[in-house]
Amino acid sequence: MRTTTGWQATGPTVLRRASLERRDLRPDDIAVQVDYCGVCHTDLHALHTYDQHTKAPLVPGHEFTGVVTATGAMVTTFSVGDRVAVGNIVDSCGVCTMCEAGQENFCHSFPTLTYGGTDRQDGTTTLGGYSREYVVRNTFAYPLPGGLDPAAAAPLMCAGVTVWEPLRSLGVGPGSRVAVAGLGGLGHLAVKMAVALGATTTVISRTQDKLDDARKLGAPDLIDSTDPQQMATARDTFDVLIDTIPAPHNLAPYLKLVTMDGTLSLLGYLGPLTVEATDLLIGRKKLSSAGSGGRTATAEMLQFCADNGIAADIEVLPSSQVDTALDRLQRNDVRYRFVLDMSDLD
Repeated sequence: MRTTTGWQATGPTVLRRASLERRDLRPDDIAVQVDYCGVCHTDLHALHTYDQHTKAPLVPGHEFTGVVTATGAMVTTFSVGDRVAVGNIVDSCGVCTMCEAGQENFCHSFPTLTYGGTDRQDGTTTLGGYSREYVVRNTFAYPLPGGLDPAAAAPLMCAGVTVWEPLRSLGVGPGSRVAVAGLGGLGHLAVKMAVALGATTTVISRTQDKLDDARKLGAPDLIDSTDPQQMATARDTFDVLIDTIPAPHNLAPYLKLVTMDGTLSLLGYLGPLTVEATDLLIGRKKLSSAGSGGRTATAEMLQFCADNGIAADIEVLPSSQVDTALDRLQRNDVRYRFVLDMSDLD
């Protein structure tokens, strides 16, 4: 076994520095020195619900960049010293219809997650990127294109690809009218990508306070969702509405903003919800969702971001301040993504 250091949960929202074991490299594995790891709301949720009395350890972190330090005997796509990025999926069955379509994120037997997942060969629990080293199957690591800052690129591997897939699958491009509800970790990347794809892009927020931020990201207009007049004026306007709001909310006002045959893509809140059929019926509107991305889309997204100068707006903290990052994330005190510098684990 290989040994590294990381931040392991000892109880809800409690992390301690610990020695971690990584598997010896299989023929198709690479070892990655983790340099930067994004802090996702999923990490916060996993920690809040973690029961320290379970046998499964928890090391969060599923969007990270780093450098290859070793390769398995069969690996030809990476060499020691290569810059790479890893997202929230590290394996899949490879044979179901979804995997064959390049949508490993929808694997019928469920993809192996970067942390809290079950390794398909030895049954161990996967430990995430809040650590100095990660061992991953080489086909689920991605070359990090030149020009992308490794710290600002880390959140692209979760937040970025999560908004990229629906934008691409819904055909967003020049002439499209896109709205983004919620301007956080997901939302700010959705705005950047929609603008770069050529769409006229608008932000929807609960206040006008984020208008300046929206304009800096490339969206000239902001709709205040609490203003009935603004919402009424925007009715039947948008071809695609990317909903990144992370809490339960009424979809009816947002569906009214979607034009005939348009789509509301729900990305932020994935829990139970109620939709009135008539809100879909009037205008033949569509409700969809998406999660993460397959290997093809992830590689495409990284190259698109490199070509268009897109990366996350981040605040970098040493990994020893992970508790501070999680506390501030809980309070929405970040614009727009925390990234941990893992070098202090050396």
